[in-house]
Amino acid sequence: MTDSSETPMDSLDMAGHLIRRLHQQSSQVFMQRTQAAGFDLTSVQFAALDAIRAQPGTDQARVAEMIAYDRATIGGVIERLEQKGWIRRVVSERDRRARELSLTPEGERVLAALLPVVRALQDDILPSLKPADRERFLQLARQALRS
Repeated sequence: MTDSSETPMDSLDMAGHLIRRLHQQSSQVFMQRTQAAGFDLTSVQFAALDAIRAQPGTDQARVAEMIAYDRATIGGVIERLEQKGWIRRVVSERDRRARELSLTPEGERVLAALLPVVRALQDDILPSLKPADRERFLQLARQALRS
């Protein structure tokens, strides 16, 4: 029996549901804008490219950590980027079991062309928020992820 003073929770207003919907919105905007600009990649592939650019020679486990992605499935992401000719994997001289990742010249070119597109679409992910509210939302999201 529930206490009559309790108000029922509306599951559509719960944090998890709203975060899932925002993720869908973000993914849709990313796909639409990057495809319109002539690129075929996912937001995870973009994040991996950017992480590899930031730390050339890193391995895929570190890329997964940097972009907060599952280590078990990052291999498929890396493989697709390699098939596109955007990254290269070489056996590490320090640890023969590890593969060091770096951007190819084509990967560098693609990433350089993608960055302005991705920067421009950020405002369209949260179109109804004013710039100050968008910045506050980002601050709160970063704070929530730190806990």
